[in-house]
Amino acid sequence: MSVLEKLSSQSAIALEEKYGAHNYHPLPVVLNRGEGAYMWDVEGKQYFDFLSAYSAVNQGHCHPRIVNAMIEQAKTLTLTSRAFHNDMLGRFEAYITSYFGYDKVLPMNTGAEAVETAIKICRKWAYEKKNIPEQQAKIIVCENNFHGRTTTIISFSNDPDARKNFGPYTPGFIKIPYDDVGALEKVLIEEEHIAGFLVEPIQGEAGVYVPTDGYLEKAKALCEQHNVLFIADEIQTGIARTGQILAVDHEGVKPDMLILGKAISGGVYPVSAVLANDQVMEVIKPGQHGSTFGGNPIAAAVAMEALQVVKDEELADNAHRLGTVFREKLGEYIKGSTIVNKVRGKGLLNAIVINDTDQSDTAWNICLKLKENGLLAKPTHGNIIRFAPPLVMTEEQLLECVSIITTTLKEFEV
Repeated sequence: MSVLEKLSSQSAIALEEKYGAHNYHPLPVVLNRGEGAYMWDVEGKQYFDFLSAYSAVNQGHCHPRIVNAMIEQAKTLTLTSRAFHNDMLGRFEAYITSYFGYDKVLPMNTGAEAVETAIKICRKWAYEKKNIPEQQAKIIVCENNFHGRTTTIISFSNDPDARKNFGPYTPGFIKIPYDDVGALEKVLIEEEHIAGFLVEPIQGEAGVYVPTDGYLEKAKALCEQHNVLFIADEIQTGIARTGQILAVDHEGVKPDMLILGKAISGGVYPVSAVLANDQVMEVIKPGQHGSTFGGNPIAAAVAMEALQVVKDEELADNAHRLGTVFREKLGEYIKGSTIVNKVRGKGLLNAIVINDTDQSDTAWNICLKLKENGLLAKPTHGNIIRFAPPLVMTEEQLLECVSIITTTLKEFEV
């Protein structure tokens, strides 16, 4: 079979089923083109994208400026490894540190790599700056977190699918309830050798759980009081998704370490980063951490253009404005609904909670019907449907999508 041969949806799905590991359960749709807020399947049907590749495509599909930055850089130099300097890395490092207000950046490729990087830096800082005894540093995390699926990260997950039969697990983590300042304070007082607190400003994969106003600010103050690093995982919530450039900006919080990924490249190329000031980042010396592809010239060019697009097109403001409209419209519908309990979120990171158990297939069936009606979304944790369209969406498009969603939900009302 030629790689250029046109495939039907059925044929493409059959190939994945036969030759691919079954580590995902995607909706039965086969996509081959995207532009802005739209995607098309191999049969030519158009859909609104309401997942944005888990918020990686905030700038819209195939943004011409970002794609062009990748193409132009690919024509000259793609990869040097970090054995040599290249003429793009320093520019990117200066750009991104200025953009977010930090002294240093350590570039990587994927979100999970960036989280692992932050964990390593935090531990090394604890031993060399805080003088915690070697091998005893602990990092506080939150229940129902999602920071990736590496062996270390799943060690502090409480998702049985992520954990079961992947042990033995990595020690050194303490789990506390999310959005519970008292629980954080209790651990900081009672436990020795705490190095850091790793937290998502909004728990996306858990179902778009937005913490109580003031939670992040109070958590950061407690970390400062106890000389503990406040580490914000903004891989999904960052880059304008929640109506601010970063979700922590809603409370004016400056993390000691900031973890970025996904939309840092507009979904065009894998790029991630950890940012921190010198007092933290200087603990990393040559040979102690790295990646062949981390900070490569294409990644640098793509990330700079992707971040500039966010500013030039004022995507944070658009996310804030349209998110308010979305929650208002869905909230009006929910008042008379028997199938939906609530809508929650910030900016254009939102979710609806289906009036059913998390073991049911109602949310999945709703997403199948949404697909038929021209909108792509995906359930999370059984009875929750996440809605996160590209931030380039217009109000007219958003209202059309609200109409699709409410019309679909009506088919499931009792």
